[in-house]
Amino acid sequence: MTKTELKDFLDLKVEQYNNPKFIESDPIQIPHQFSLKEDIEISAFLTATIAWGNRKSIINNAKKMMDLLDNSPFDFTMNHNETDLKKLIPFIHRTFNGDDFIQFIKSLQHIYKTHNGLESIFSKYANQDSLQFAIHEFKTHFFEIENLPRAQKHISDPLKNSAAKRINMYLRWMIRNDHSGVDFGIWKSLSPAQLSCPLDVHSGYVARKLGLLSRKQNDSKALFELDTSLRTLDAHDPVKYDFALFGLGVFEGF
Repeated sequence: MTKTELKDFLDLKVEQYNNPKFIESDPIQIPHQFSLKEDIEISAFLTATIAWGNRKSIINNAKKMMDLLDNSPFDFTMNHNETDLKKLIPFIHRTFNGDDFIQFIKSLQHIYKTHNGLESIFSKYANQDSLQFAIHEFKTHFFEIENLPRAQKHISDPLKNSAAKRINMYLRWMIRNDHSGVDFGIWKSLSPAQLSCPLDVHSGYVARKLGLLSRKQNDSKALFELDTSLRTLDAHDPVKYDFALFGLGVFEGF
């Protein structure tokens, strides 16, 4: 397959999967329940944080999270008291438990009160063509308050060679706006050109089969290689191809 043929093939797959039908079976449906910017970004962040394992389980547990936050995640984050936090204790999704959940709410409150919110902190540390350093700085600030050390494992650090799949997916949701109704595009201070592909087992396997990626491990070096390949196909919106890679892997068993 020539580069032109590959681009045409992947563009068709993007068109096939990057539409509102995708929402029905994807965790992105959780933030789509909200209209307030802060509700969208907090619900999306918490949903992305637990986005590993069975997709149905992720969606069900993310719904439970929102119920525990009285379906007003921003208001709960900013105005909770200790009694409110106690009802989060029974929550569990794989290794993310109620104690982690409470830590995340406290850290989110700190981000909004001290750093002017989630968008602001990513914008502050963004590089022209990458947000990987910004992810590292975000994690540092997220846990700069007194924290539960075990909770730190739930946010990956690209500077420690992680592909940071879940937080890169979250950033795609917030920044990318293609008018298809899937990604939100509510963070106007950042550009889709800065995004990195959420690299996981499915997208990595398909990318290797298509010659977009040669490195065997799904780590930060592989992410950089995949990003470089995708930017040659579309420098302005490289991460649109996440829909193609994911769709080919999950829905078509490519």
